[in-house]
Amino acid sequence: MTPDDERFLRRAIAIAVEARAAGEAPFGSLLVAGGRVLAEEHNTVLSDDDISAHPELKLARWAARHLTAEDAAATTMYTSCQPCGMCTGGIDRSGLGRVVYALSAGQLDALKPAGGSPRVPQEGPALLDAARAAVEGYYTA
Repeated sequence: MTPDDERFLRRAIAIAVEARAAGEAPFGSLLVAGGRVLAEEHNTVLSDDDISAHPELKLARWAARHLTAEDAAATTMYTSCQPCGMCTGGIDRSGLGRVVYALSAGQLDALKPAGGSPRVPQEGPALLDAARAAVEGYYTA
């Protein structure tokens, strides 16, 4: 980790502290390119009443709307906690270049009370021919 990485990661943690002080969940992120902060976000799941309002996903969506693929690939996201699966999917699709996080998912889980949210069972694959017909050719056209 470079001194710049540490400085930006400390800023992500400060954003998380600010979010908690404002009554939000304590998570913060920023998107950086060329040593310049492009955007900052904090978790707004509570105030937005939106389970997807994680700062990492909000920044990935911002990057997808405002940056070229080349510019997105040159960015680094600094975030106070390792992105969840939902956010990781958005980050991957937005084409960001790199993510640096402070607290791992396992370390975060250790800070939570036992239990948490139950896993929702998933079943499949099913109806392969019908599903394939809907998608076939989409990615090659």
